[in-house]
Amino acid sequence: MPADPERSQRYGELSARLRASDADVAAVELRRISREVRRSIVRMIDRARMGHIGGDLSVTDILVTCFWGALSLDPQRPTWRERDRFILSKGHCAAALYSTLAHCGFFRQEELETFMAPMSALNGHPNKLKVPGVETNTGALGHGLPVATGCAIAARLTGATWRTVVVLGDGEMQEGSNWEAAMTASHHGLSSLTAVIDRNRLQQGARTEDTKRLEPFADKWRSFGWEVRDVDGHDHAALLRALGPSSAGQPVAVIANTIKGKGVSFMEDRVEWHHKVPTHDQVDQALAELVG
Repeated sequence: MPADPERSQRYGELSARLRASDADVAAVELRRISREVRRSIVRMIDRARMGHIGGDLSVTDILVTCFWGALSLDPQRPTWRERDRFILSKGHCAAALYSTLAHCGFFRQEELETFMAPMSALNGHPNKLKVPGVETNTGALGHGLPVATGCAIAARLTGATWRTVVVLGDGEMQEGSNWEAAMTASHHGLSSLTAVIDRNRLQQGARTEDTKRLEPFADKWRSFGWEVRDVDGHDHAALLRALGPSSAGQPVAVIANTIKGKGVSFMEDRVEWHHKVPTHDQVDQALAELVG
């Protein structure tokens, strides 16, 4: 899947400008990009008739802020040695990642039309061997943070300056492997590692607190030795500030409080939209709501 040269050049120029801008100024452009990414997600899931639309829409603002406002990446050189590493641990929300990557120019937007199609590179879970910009295969929950911890250790061992950002689902935090990785990252003082938790409080079939209580969530991270930043996960300026460097020489946990199905009134905070496909009339309504 070759890069889109024109789009990737525009992305590089815009990303550099936004990373050098005041957070409140950059947030205006990030909101616009998020609307475009969300609209692409809705069209992809409508065409494929499958996907995880609720989580895709809740994580969009996080992905857009990471890719345009925080990370140093080059879509025309996806394996560039000095790139920052980004891992989407909640790999079932692949549509949000693919839409983000396409809007950056890692591949042409026309490829999004093949989402979930037989033999498409854009499968239901991201595959690093098929999709440029994907650092590791994810979807088996609880694996992303351990891999990201390994990336941060590798950076330290090689004297590299790149950072690692991993985005996790909150239901995923019920996996013990995450807490083993959290303990390891803190033990090694991996200040180049940032974990962003998409805290929409819903998982497949139920609320997280009904399935296995996570609260007091921030205190758990602090007790594992992480620097914690608790923010509105749909406030781009707040996210930009939260994605800044560690101030305590420890890994950073950003608890991004979000709404599942964000931006579409009939999907917001509704558990059934974890894995549900809208009707064509609902798609029209969703796209209309995502204009402004």
